[in-house]
Amino acid sequence: MDFFDALTMIGGLCLFLFGMNIMSGTLKRKAGKRLDRLMNRMTGRQLTGIFVGIVATAVMQSSSATSVLTISFVNSGMMKLAQAISIMMGANIGATATNWLLSLSGLGSGSFILKMLKPSSFTPILALIGIVFYMFSKKAKKRDTGLILLGFATLMYGMEIMSGAVEDLRGDESFRQIFTLFSNPLLGLLAGVLLTMLIQSSGASIGILQALSATGQITFSAALPIIMGANIGTCITAVLSSIGATRDGKRAAAAHVAFNVIGTAVFMVVYLLIDVIWHPPLFTSTVNPISIAAINTVFKVLCLLLFLPFPGFLEALSDRLIPLKAEKTEKSATVIQLDDRLLNTPSLAVRRCDQMTHEMADKALGGAKDALMSLSGCSEEMAASIRSREDETDRYEDALGSYLIKVSAARISEKDGRRATAMLKMISDLERISDYSVSILMSGEEMREKKLTLSDSAHHELHTILMATNEILAITQSAYDRDDVSTASRVEPLARVIENLKDQLRTNHILRMQKGTCSIEAGFVWNDLLTALERVAGHCSNVAGTIIDSAQYNLNLHETLKTIRRDSPAYREEFNEFTRKYLVEPET
Repeated sequence: MDFFDALTMIGGLCLFLFGMNIMSGTLKRKAGKRLDRLMNRMTGRQLTGIFVGIVATAVMQSSSATSVLTISFVNSGMMKLAQAISIMMGANIGATATNWLLSLSGLGSGSFILKMLKPSSFTPILALIGIVFYMFSKKAKKRDTGLILLGFATLMYGMEIMSGAVEDLRGDESFRQIFTLFSNPLLGLLAGVLLTMLIQSSGASIGILQALSATGQITFSAALPIIMGANIGTCITAVLSSIGATRDGKRAAAAHVAFNVIGTAVFMVVYLLIDVIWHPPLFTSTVNPISIAAINTVFKVLCLLLFLPFPGFLEALSDRLIPLKAEKTEKSATVIQLDDRLLNTPSLAVRRCDQMTHEMADKALGGAKDALMSLSGCSEEMAASIRSREDETDRYEDALGSYLIKVSAARISEKDGRRATAMLKMISDLERISDYSVSILMSGEEMREKKLTLSDSAHHELHTILMATNEILAITQSAYDRDDVSTASRVEPLARVIENLKDQLRTNHILRMQKGTCSIEAGFVWNDLLTALERVAGHCSNVAGTIIDSAQYNLNLHETLKTIRRDSPAYREEFNEFTRKYLVEPET
């Protein structure tokens, strides 16, 4: 190999790594939501978890990506550790799909069908389709598909260039001596570990080995230790991903490392014993890209079978490796778990935000319902709970707001972008509902502390508006939980009825104060209470309006509510029904 062959080899390697990175990154982003649903629905048992790991890694063409996502899920509380371990076990096998694709370069020429299976034949076709999609399509899905095809074409071209550049080494004695050194299992293992740690992809490192096999001088005994070393080196991504994670996130990474290291150690010992005792001719035979892919697959399957009878072993081992005292117990961390690692797959980050926003809604709306109950009697525990939920919703708003801005800055789909914008609007309204819950609580506390009393008619009116507010909270909760537009459309007419009630009740109380049946001091508290109830209803209306906007792909909230009030017959029917239901007679 002369200087120019070396330059060609380096160029091919760069194209190979670049193509793999582009293809894997785009596949990860494009397949995010499907993989999220797959991971959450099919990991109840070990075998289904392994299947998910195989499929997810084959789709994304990266076991490292699957491991990072899985650790992120565990770190965020979206997945149990046992489920994560089974997925990462399957990911090792799924990673072999990349090398089977690369092995196509080793196919010989023959029939037309066999020639078309060679990368040099079908890659130009894929590249042509990819460039057409990427350059001339305005749809994000087609552009992503084009980028995947271009990444795959670049990957395969890089492989072809590397293979062509090293073909002249077929009879080179010095090259043969280098790989004779790798026949030393420890040196081969170390080489595989270091190369894979450097490029952070076992598929890529084994792909380089497949390209070098074009020289015809790489033997089974040289290839196997390198493949085993790549199995350990690929753990570096999971280890780096676990930095700053929760204890369970670190345990998931520790289980991944233990699985790969123990499996490699066991079968390295088996290989050495066979070599010393028997030394079969297979060990000295040369390998090609297809046989390297087969060796890699068999080795990964054997590692899986080694641990399959002991489902709880890795979980127990990770518990010992990462003791409980290593967990940091910060109160805020137990409430809000948003992992920046998920930002690499924005669709999964959006879904995680959706889950956390639902948790925030439960706390805000539940706290408001408790605040309404507190007006008729409140224990210290209930008051503390209402105030605690308000503090928590504040933290939710801060964390979700910052995280959603990060998500929006990433490359996300139009649908996910609309969902992120809707959540940014919702969390503000939910936080305000929680604030007014405390205001309602404080109004009740003030009345009890000052021993303020209300007339019978005022009690009746308060009961009426509390019932209406409780109903609007229930309807909003139901609409949000089910993402139901028809239910959400019932919120706005009730909000207008509560607004009218507030005005009517305020007027009635002024008349009662003039007659002396209610005190002025009670009137101040009454006014604050009515304002808080009306504001709660108003923010419920905003939440429901955002649900409707999101479904209609229109995020102009005020225009949506205005159109509903002006043009919807259903709105007028609901408004009239709620008006009759919560009718309060004017004070005479």
